[in-house]
Amino acid sequence: MTLIAPPVFRRASVPLAAAVLVAALAGCAATPAPSGSAAAPAAATAQPAATAAGVQQFTLDNGLTLIVKPDRRAPTAVHMLWVRVGSVDEHNGTTGVAHVLEHMMFKGTDTLAPGEFSRRVAELGGRENAFTNRDYTGYYQQVPANRLPEVMALEANRFAHNRWSDDEFAKEIEVIKEERRMRTDDNPRALMAEQLMAGTFVASPYRQPVVGWMGDLDAMKAQDARDFYQHWYTPANAAVVVVGDVDPQAVLALARKTYGAVPARAVPPRKPQPEPAQKGVRRLWVKAPAEQAVVALAFKVPQMDSLEPSPTNDDALALTVLSAVLDGYSGARLDRALTQGPKRVADSASASNGLFGRGPQLFMLTGVPSAGKKPEQVEAALRAEVARVAKDGVSEAELARVKTQWVASEVYKRDSVMGQAQELGGLWVQGLPLDADARLTQRLRSVTAAQVQAVAKKYFGDDQLTVATLVPQPRDPAAPARPQQAMPAGDMR
Repeated sequence: MTLIAPPVFRRASVPLAAAVLVAALAGCAATPAPSGSAAAPAAATAQPAATAAGVQQFTLDNGLTLIVKPDRRAPTAVHMLWVRVGSVDEHNGTTGVAHVLEHMMFKGTDTLAPGEFSRRVAELGGRENAFTNRDYTGYYQQVPANRLPEVMALEANRFAHNRWSDDEFAKEIEVIKEERRMRTDDNPRALMAEQLMAGTFVASPYRQPVVGWMGDLDAMKAQDARDFYQHWYTPANAAVVVVGDVDPQAVLALARKTYGAVPARAVPPRKPQPEPAQKGVRRLWVKAPAEQAVVALAFKVPQMDSLEPSPTNDDALALTVLSAVLDGYSGARLDRALTQGPKRVADSASASNGLFGRGPQLFMLTGVPSAGKKPEQVEAALRAEVARVAKDGVSEAELARVKTQWVASEVYKRDSVMGQAQELGGLWVQGLPLDADARLTQRLRSVTAAQVQAVAKKYFGDDQLTVATLVPQPRDPAAPARPQQAMPAGDMR
């Protein structure tokens, strides 16, 4: 059960690779994104740094990054535009504007009427979508490989010349408010997750929901979205990822012809917004109509800021291994201890660790009490399992099982061109090298049982802990009936 919101998708979901790296990149969302001038090289050149096998990276004259990975197993191609901007870049009073702008990008350009972009992609035999996260916004199309020139031209035009009327904005903002109602306000677990993030962070923009606070959506004006677009949608703040039955040099020529015509602009500077140290446990209770209680524990933990060894990077990796030992496979520690046997206290229990992100990261423990059990009992049981690791350590067999699964996931993820593109874009957003997946797997395989035990001892006290409890309330029989969506923060049209 994931309580921290994944990317907000406009319509259908994007398949994610099974690898832990992709899960980390697509979750809350690594190092702060670079800011400042959009200084570009004299010509589009291959990235000299190490890259993943078969991947080529280029930088166009206007500063836009192009990443191409051939995969010739099927005559298809995925084209993705990533913009390094998300809800972490919003200010109070305009929360949700990154997601609002994502919607408005489908509402027209200088030459396209509202909805025409999607219609043209469909006519090419393709499918398309967009998604917004705390750290980034993305747009994709999957088409027959021979139609790649058309979608690159369409997306470059939209990136450079997004235009729409105030009337279109007025209609779409109502759609987005309804999306918020369905995804959050009418979903008790999502509502609790939103309140948990708001209570955990006091300075970091990660405290704000990606979809935005309803009051900000009510007050938002068309010009807010236009200003956000002008501020952040610049070539030096964007990357195009193409994976499929393509030739990298041919894609580079297409990119120069389409995206290369977009004028260069500097990326605005980003001010740091560090989270102050927490000085004690925080607790909050969320009352909402629900059948079952839920308890979630959020511990502030270090994140990886590079793939290089360092005390905090090493601890972040060990915490990721700890989360897998607790909840990385069927029958893992939390499953056995909390949900099985005559003394079971929970219907479900889970653990996750935020490895990378542009903002601070959390180690999450969550549980749903079983019939007759209280949230306090589940909370105690969750913490007891971490304490057991801190006291007794983990076995080599557990470590071997977790590491074997990670290695296998590196193979499985290659089955999806969409998953490969998603991973490459996520790596770029975090400022990581394109071979980070392989390097990260190597580093994870080197994590020892002693390191896992050490982080279990170090990071799970009260001072960095926030606990949220969903308190079920009876449903109001007089309340108007609304569709029930089983999606804490999932996908919707």
